Amino acid sequence: MQAQTPLTDNEKMLANYVPIHVMLPLGVVTVDNALEDKAGLEKQLKELRAAGVDGVMVDVWWGIVESQGPNQYDWTAYRSLFQLVEECGLKLQAIMSFHQCGGNVGDIVNIPLPQWVLDIGESDPDIFYTNRTGNRNKEYLSLGVDNQPLFYGRTAVEIYRDYMKSFRENMSDFLVDGLIIDIEVGLGPAGELRYPSYPQNQGWVFPGIGEFQCYDKYLKAEFKEAATSAGHPEWELPDNAGTYNDTPESTEFFGSNSTYLTEKGKFFLTWYSNTLLSHGDQILDEANRAFLGCKVKLAAKVSGIHWWYKADNHAAELTAGYYNLKDRDGYRPIARMLSRHHAMLNFTCLEMRDSEQSGDAKSGPQELVQQVLSGGWRENIEVAGENALSRYDRDGYNQILLNARPNGVSKEGQPNLRMYGVTYLRLSDDLLQKTNFNIFKTFVKKMHADQDYCPDPEKYSHHIGPLERSKPKISIEDLLEATEPMEPFPWDKETDMSVGGAIANLIDKIFSIFK
Repeated sequence: MQAQTPLTDNEKMLANYVPIHVMLPLGVVTVDNALEDKAGLEKQLKELRAAGVDGVMVDVWWGIVESQGPNQYDWTAYRSLFQLVEECGLKLQAIMSFHQCGGNVGDIVNIPLPQWVLDIGESDPDIFYTNRTGNRNKEYLSLGVDNQPLFYGRTAVEIYRDYMKSFRENMSDFLVDGLIIDIEVGLGPAGELRYPSYPQNQGWVFPGIGEFQCYDKYLKAEFKEAATSAGHPEWELPDNAGTYNDTPESTEFFGSNSTYLTEKGKFFLTWYSNTLLSHGDQILDEANRAFLGCKVKLAAKVSGIHWWYKADNHAAELTAGYYNLKDRDGYRPIARMLSRHHAMLNFTCLEMRDSEQSGDAKSGPQELVQQVLSGGWRENIEVAGENALSRYDRDGYNQILLNARPNGVSKEGQPNLRMYGVTYLRLSDDLLQKTNFNIFKTFVKKMHADQDYCPDPEKYSHHIGPLERSKPKISIEDLLEATEPMEPFPWDKETDMSVGGAIANLIDKIFSIFK
């Protein structure tokens, strides 16, 4: 047998490389299905490529592609966009965006759901998520209609399935070429696996606890059926959980009465979170069938709800569908469900530090990131992530770098812990402004562990083989085993690949004053 050639120092350092992608502007393809300012975009993409960026991520909006009518897809503008990305030497992460754009943090364009879907909602508004007072949210179809054939004979899940199949058929050349490396499957508002519990367009402001969103007639009926089966036909959905901008203490559900700790409260929260898990599981099963055999990774996004994380009740997480408490892990069951589909978990708020948050919101972004990433790694899935809000400062970048390699780089090869990739939000003129872009280039280099851009993912141990069929369905009992809390992995205090600290920040400030 031939002895293996020992790895060079460069090859060992490459094993620490974390690829960095940049999210394209929300309206890069307009609501009228046209590629906006192709020449300007090409110039920006070439700047990203020259900065060492590995690829870009883009929303592929359902509201644009299937806007003309059921099963009438127009992929032309997206094909032009993908062609351009390929010509600029970048890889592509495509999001199957089944949600509306507009109404969330950072939404500057408005792309509603297809009009023919909204029209069905005119006569049957219960197809939309609904809060206790009856406000409808048109961002995303209620998971209560996942299996209801209300859309010209199709269910919501069948709509998502057909869209993904059509994407595969129409983008097959880009899938074969290896341009498209990830398919992130939208599973809720903002593309995240959650309920729309904190909608700005209904008046929510940070750090409100949000509201449960299960009062459409379809979910009400599901709950009634579940409660009856459990021997409690008299149980109703909560009516004491407050409103969007309450604090936990001001409600009976989370505060004085602690309804959330009663038998009835636990039953409701288990049902509410399990229903969300099943929704994600069913759609990812369809995504897995649609992209079976393609050399892509599937991904699902989980929201970083860091406010009230340090309160015993975790109220804001609970209203969003993450049943996470001190003695119950709400995220590891999601990771376990994703493992069945060979999918990775994409998490947000990587840039946030506790010290930047106001104390009265009991925020814990750092502990939350540690918990969720650790849970993913414990379930043996890949974990990726992004920043929640645009940041151009060194502190934000250093926090992302720390989370990307929580125990630093290893000079002997693959580090102990390493995120699969990070996507930076978002491409803009602000990012490309000279001072900002110079810091960003340093950040890219540090994400790459001080190595040059590497076009071959195999060299940093990213093996993207043909997508295999999902494993057999995991029973709800097995999924809920993963609610058992485990200590998160230890994190270093700060990154060993810093883009610079306090002194560099001061120099940046002086430069920006004299600019």
